[in-house]
Amino acid sequence: NEPPPLYTPGPAKNAVTPMPYLASTADNPYAFLKTFDTIFLIDDSGSMAGRSWRETGKALETITPICTTHDADGIDIYFLNHPDSTMYKNVCSAATVIEIFQTVRPGGATLTRQRLNQILRPYLNRYKANPDNTKPINIIVITDGEPSDDVESPIIAAVMKLDELEAPAWQLGIQFFQVGKEPGAREHLKQLDDRLAELAGDNEPKDIVDTVPFSGADPYRVCLGYMIPEI
Repeated sequence: NEPPPLYTPGPAKNAVTPMPYLASTADNPYAFLKTFDTIFLIDDSGSMAGRSWRETGKALETITPICTTHDADGIDIYFLNHPDSTMYKNVCSAATVIEIFQTVRPGGATLTRQRLNQILRPYLNRYKANPDNTKPINIIVITDGEPSDDVESPIIAAVMKLDELEAPAWQLGIQFFQVGKEPGAREHLKQLDDRLAELAGDNEPKDIVDTVPFSGADPYRVCLGYMIPEI
């Protein structure tokens, strides 16, 4: 049987489209990533220096080959503090991702809300203007700690907007991949994962978020967690 949607959209005008992960096979469980645009948001705040930064590099070495292989127009890379560059867009090589990462040094605050807003608002505008030709996005956030700002707000706002636009349940997903051992970080990220609907004051499940720690992480879950209900 088909699993229930991860959040409940408004009344659909058209027939329900099957979840894209159903197109994956045992030979290639990541095949349905081809229907998504993948975005990496990397925490480069001061607390990431040392162990967390090294773990981030290892995480990118593991995950980005999967994502670049399955995203024909390449992945996009953002940092919380480091300035954007056109060179960070449509990256098709995992080696290039590592080269970009190695040019950045941690420093600054953990302003996750600000960065998510800068990613989500233009995307939602594009989807509103042309929903049929706007691919779903999968945002992978690599971070070691609790944000310095209110990260829930842009996520809740995005879910509400997608509801309003009657978007498919998988139009947006956000994976929080925790590196390091920042006190309180795991609890905060778990709250995002498990209590987002409650924080929004909404009884309907709107589960577009998944979290996973670096230690013992399964790349399958890091890439796809929010889209696979049984994970």
